[in-house]
Amino acid sequence: MASAQPQFRIEKDSMGEVRVPQDAYYGAQTQRAIDNFPISQRRFPREFIRALGLIKQAAARVNRELGLLEERLTDPIVRAAQEVVDGRFDADFAIDIYQTGSGTSTNMNANEVIANRAIELAGGTRGSRMIHPNDHVNLCQSSNDVIPTAIHVAALERIEKHLLPALRQLHWALAAKAKEFDDVMKIGRTHLMDATPIRLGQEFSGYARQVELGIQRIERTRASMAELALGGTAVGTGLNAHPEFAKRVIAKLSEVTGIEFREAENHFEAQGAQDAVVEASGALRTVAVSLMKIANDIRWLGSGPRCGIGELRLPELQPGSSIMPGKVNPVIPESVIQVCAQVLGNDTVVTLGGQWGVLELNTMLPVMASNLLESIHILGTAAANFAERCIAGIQADRQRCTELIEQSQAMCTALAPEIGYDAAAQIAKESFASGKTVRQIATERRVLPEDRLNELLDPRRMTEPGLTAGPVGG
Repeated sequence: MASAQPQFRIEKDSMGEVRVPQDAYYGAQTQRAIDNFPISQRRFPREFIRALGLIKQAAARVNRELGLLEERLTDPIVRAAQEVVDGRFDADFAIDIYQTGSGTSTNMNANEVIANRAIELAGGTRGSRMIHPNDHVNLCQSSNDVIPTAIHVAALERIEKHLLPALRQLHWALAAKAKEFDDVMKIGRTHLMDATPIRLGQEFSGYARQVELGIQRIERTRASMAELALGGTAVGTGLNAHPEFAKRVIAKLSEVTGIEFREAENHFEAQGAQDAVVEASGALRTVAVSLMKIANDIRWLGSGPRCGIGELRLPELQPGSSIMPGKVNPVIPESVIQVCAQVLGNDTVVTLGGQWGVLELNTMLPVMASNLLESIHILGTAAANFAERCIAGIQADRQRCTELIEQSQAMCTALAPEIGYDAAAQIAKESFASGKTVRQIATERRVLPEDRLNELLDPRRMTEPGLTAGPVGG
């Protein structure tokens, strides 16, 4: 009978021996962190692990170019790092987000996984340290410059390739509806009370512009997020890094991502503070506020369908009640609103994290990274889903829109410049008391000639700037 394979192997670090699962690619320092932080089971997301792999791969290539790393070590490190980039070892990045504030544990996690896989590719045995996680994989680096760099790379990649395309899709969908609904007259509302008429297309044009401005706000964060801390090593001085290292690695990162990154102008700022991350999160917060307003407006305008506002007909996607047959809810707008609330909460954490830049290092990096990247992901996914499953299928109830305009007392506003505010207010009060429309009462009282009355009470005319009534008494 064959003997059972051992479940653990022994690895060493500067503190001594540690038992590591036999099939794990990580090593002693990672295992210590796994044991020390059994907090939430939240892990760094895929895009962050990819960024770490890209950094380690570029670093190995540059260290070879600079004559600091032998070719026999470089090739397996580069190949192992590519497998990290591709997601092969995501399960080995098992450290909780709530860990050491510099992210040192996760930087060492990457170093150990890449080193052990490189050893394996070179024909050695995992844990032998013939390719060393610190001396070789982490050469010319520190956790203190690698982790901030990975945050910027991961965030900007996801902004460019996920969030901005999703927001552009939503902008196009809203702009298309603005054009489609341009001829639909409806009542405006302020304080949730009837106001003067507006075109449904004008309302949607406001939503489209909100998203367009949100895109611009996010694009403006590129300049600061493109600055990378790499090269500062422990405290920003660059100790133990070759003078050419950072510039060359960053050039390779720019090439592989298609994003123009550059070395930080001041490494003490780049590591002692995380203002760029706070800025990016703030832009996401503003977009979330915009989407929350738009989604909530659409809920209101589609409310009913018979006993609410009911000016919009939203796509019917799923039954809305376990007890009320036939009920259909605005599920996509509600999903968007919940995402936006989460983004606002994430921004609070990022903002608090930014305050913890103490002397030469910020010690809230893991939680800032986690919250920023989650916001980018869910905001982009929600925006695309909103565009596809809700906005694209919205229809206007033209009859309902017309009926509500005629019933509104706010139509009196157009009469005020010619008959005076007090006289117009009396008509509004009588309309409310009698149930008659403003048009009916004004006609009965003969306050103006019929053709002039019809001209003033034309809803389209009220929605077009530059068309004003004549002077009072004219």
